[in-house]
Amino acid sequence: MQKDLLKLLDLSSEDINQILNTADQLKYSQKHGIDHHFLKGKTLAMIFEKNSTRTRVSFEVGIYQLGGYGLYLSGKESQIGRGEPIEDTARVLERYCDGIMIRTFSQEGVEKLAKYARIPVINGLTDFCHPCQVLADLMTVREYKAVLEGLKLCYIGDGNNMANSLIVGGLKCGMEVAVACPEGYDPDPVVLEFAKSDPSFKFSLHRAPKDAAVGADVVFTDVWASMGMEAEREQRKHDFQGYCVDADLMALTNPGCMVQHCLPAHKGEEITAEVFEAHAQEIFDEAENRLHAQKAVMYLLMKDKEE
Repeated sequence: MQKDLLKLLDLSSEDINQILNTADQLKYSQKHGIDHHFLKGKTLAMIFEKNSTRTRVSFEVGIYQLGGYGLYLSGKESQIGRGEPIEDTARVLERYCDGIMIRTFSQEGVEKLAKYARIPVINGLTDFCHPCQVLADLMTVREYKAVLEGLKLCYIGDGNNMANSLIVGGLKCGMEVAVACPEGYDPDPVVLEFAKSDPSFKFSLHRAPKDAAVGADVVFTDVWASMGMEAEREQRKHDFQGYCVDADLMALTNPGCMVQHCLPAHKGEEITAEVFEAHAQEIFDEAENRLHAQKAVMYLLMKDKEE
């Protein structure tokens, strides 16, 4: 494993599998009441410059279940929100805490935080990527399908942080990845370049959602206007018409196809209420697995080196 979890592009396939295998073990321990206080006495600083439900709760509960303590730092209430340089914040927090999780806008800021902090830094979300969510997604698909390699992953919607991380994570795990986005909303060029970097990768970018969905084993989607894009909401509602996971699209997928959504969902926009409810168990298992996947990341990064 790397010192930090900043983006899935930094991880090898072996790193991802190590996290998923560890997450499976930690989930088993939690479900069966087996003590797993592997981070007893450790403290995680949690910086939130973007609002959160799942990230906040899953990290705070997760570090507690591992025997540690989560310290919530609001971007508005801390000095980082008043202009303190991120390198100074890094050098202060490393003297108090054993790890930092940050949920923010700029990927560059997260990378800079990790550069200056001698303790592990975990990316809880940036505008570029959402590695913790996609680790939970891969964990969930593997639970249902037993394997990842050889499955077809389809993503419908905005080429945002979710799309970026799903492309990287899916390809590194041996999945075929098909993405459908409207013109002008493609995934990041760095990610598209990565998708072309290995002849073994099976990746395709489509404009028509149904073209991407044919033969899919799991369909992912996300809201049309992510956090911070509220001013673009009406334009995006127009541009994303037809980019909806509905019964007609699901009819093109493989039998037993899963549906995953990182939540919150805008039912009637990117996904119909009918499809959402038909796959609610899978979607909320996915949400739960944020807890277990992130516990695996914290354990692997924050455990004592002699372990």
